[in-house]
Amino acid sequence: MNPVNILDAKTSLSRLVAAVESGEEKEIIIARNGKPVARLAPLEKRPKVRLGLYQGRYKAPKDFDALNADVARLFGIDS
Repeated sequence: MNPVNILDAKTSLSRLVAAVESGEEKEIIIARNGKPVARLAPLEKRPKVRLGLYQGRYKAPKDFDALNADVARLFGIDS
């Protein structure tokens, strides 16, 4: 797509964003007086965080919960 003038970009911003969002346009260059000054491009999609990613890959030591009562006491909780 040829550069879009700022005034045209202001009046058709929703359409330009939709074009970038849908993939119709990879990016849109916005120009002032014919000189490129900005780029409208989609954000990179971040991978979703999966809970339990290490499930089954890590084995907790047998005494993992051994200090729970001591820690609870430090916080003023009687167990």
